[in-house]
Amino acid sequence: MRRTTATRTASIAVKGAAAVSAMAVLSACGGATSSDVAGSDETVRIAVNGWVGYEASAAVMAYLLEEEMGVKVDQQKIDEQPSWQGLNDGDLDVILENWGHEDLMEQYGPDGNGTVVDGGPNGNTGTLGWYVPKYLVDEKPELATWEGIKDNTDLFKTPESGDKGEFLAADPAFVTQDQGMINHFDMDLKIVHAGSEAAQITEMQERYSKEEPFLAYFYDPQWLQSEIDLVHVEFPEYEEGCADDEEDVSCGYPQYDLNKIFSKEFADADSPAYRLLKNWEWTNEDQNEVAKMIADDGMDPEEAAEKWVTDNGDVWKDWIPADA
Repeated sequence: MRRTTATRTASIAVKGAAAVSAMAVLSACGGATSSDVAGSDETVRIAVNGWVGYEASAAVMAYLLEEEMGVKVDQQKIDEQPSWQGLNDGDLDVILENWGHEDLMEQYGPDGNGTVVDGGPNGNTGTLGWYVPKYLVDEKPELATWEGIKDNTDLFKTPESGDKGEFLAADPAFVTQDQGMINHFDMDLKIVHAGSEAAQITEMQERYSKEEPFLAYFYDPQWLQSEIDLVHVEFPEYEEGCADDEEDVSCGYPQYDLNKIFSKEFADADSPAYRLLKNWEWTNEDQNEVAKMIADDGMDPEEAAEKWVTDNGDVWKDWIPADA
């Protein structure tokens, strides 16, 4: 779905006073106390792809693994597609939020290299598409459809787009089908990249506050969806083969039941850490709550994860395996 430049972060270890404080929190939620956590020699290596919703999921999973189960976690910031190569090569253990990628499952899964396995749903439903602010649709209802967008591209002109309407995108490395849709439906639009998810969100917020027109690639789960009122532009529904030619895409995006991908070696080991990740499922609202704390409220990801864990013991307690 979306990807960003690969970097790595150091392993995050459980440390003295922070761990004691975390155990007190977890005990209050019905979880383990500090005396229950003996620690583990295992290190779980989590791919962290480049959007804040994924970062929110990784932060909560890392927090529970470290503070509830005494397992070290290595969060590795890496692009979406190279994450699969990392699983294949034995450098990573899990992708927490997979957006389709049937081609990569064919390459690395049971019918290919045999090095990765489907880890089941993470509970999130993924929606990609084109969005306009509701105040525009209130004025011009036709803008809720691709036909209306095509007839009103002048409305979206900016200095960056020149004599075409602007289609606002985020990171040019994100995997999208927008140019193919523009080509197929013969729209007078130019894709303008904000540079990152954060930069795009800032741009959308500024234009929204001034009630200016904009047309953007966007998605859910995404915390901004609860802050501003956007309308998902209607295109012909996705069907098999409609997006095979990336230069000529005759449909909108598919909807995804987002899932986890494990390295086969990690899954076969069947450790308590694996079973926690396997058991984990939450909602778009859960992810958006943590993502907003990180992106909008300026909280450190670990701090945001701790707050969510503290407030939602009834949600996560059943993810912890009985023998942890």
